Amino acid sequence: MTDAAYPGIFVTGTDTEIGKTVCSCLLIDALQQRGLRVAAMKPVASGGQYRQGQLVNDDALQLQQQSGLNQAYELVNPYVFEPPVAPHLAARQAGEVIRPEPIQQAFSQLKAEADQIVVEGVGGWRVPLAEDFAVSDLPRLLNLPVVLVIGMRLGCLNHALLTIESIEQTGSHVVGWMANYLDPAFDAQQANLQTLEYRLEAPCLAQIPYHGEPFTPLRQQEVAAGINISWL
Repeated sequence: MTDAAYPGIFVTGTDTEIGKTVCSCLLIDALQQRGLRVAAMKPVASGGQYRQGQLVNDDALQLQQQSGLNQAYELVNPYVFEPPVAPHLAARQAGEVIRPEPIQQAFSQLKAEADQIVVEGVGGWRVPLAEDFAVSDLPRLLNLPVVLVIGMRLGCLNHALLTIESIEQTGSHVVGWMANYLDPAFDAQQANLQTLEYRLEAPCLAQIPYHGEPFTPLRQQEVAAGINISWL
């Protein structure tokens, strides 16, 4: 175990389909390159498929594989639902209620076997999980600081500033953000990056280059090696 200030980080995004899983895997890789044992977790996922009789989610499987600690899928992803809709709606369809306690218990078990744990949210920051429970409650529940993934495309400034404002209002601590380039045709990329660097107090931990296809293992290692993990 390490004497890090935090047991891990919570990864959220300015929207859904913004690259949280790619960035979470890169963060896991970056920590592993520093010689740390890293657990991965996606507490809630919607959009599952049955494989060998078990309902699983592709993002959670990617995180589990990147971690490499062979921890049970049920710990990595305590809540998984088949419909690709908002998690509280998917849970309602399944006759379930997403509760904090199973997430806390799974997190504790994962943390016991790792130096750090990377926890990926679902959707954006304010996505509801239950009537009185939302993604924004998870970092405080698990005592984790937040890394924000910003999808660099038209509208990113407004989305990023509003999300940071909301994170701070909930009392969570932002340790940094990652600029994930989603659109190779996006004009004024550097100008938008400079605006974010000026307006956001937290540091930019990495700029993730546009990738139409998944990174090769070697390219992922190269990108991960450049990530600032200053929260440790």
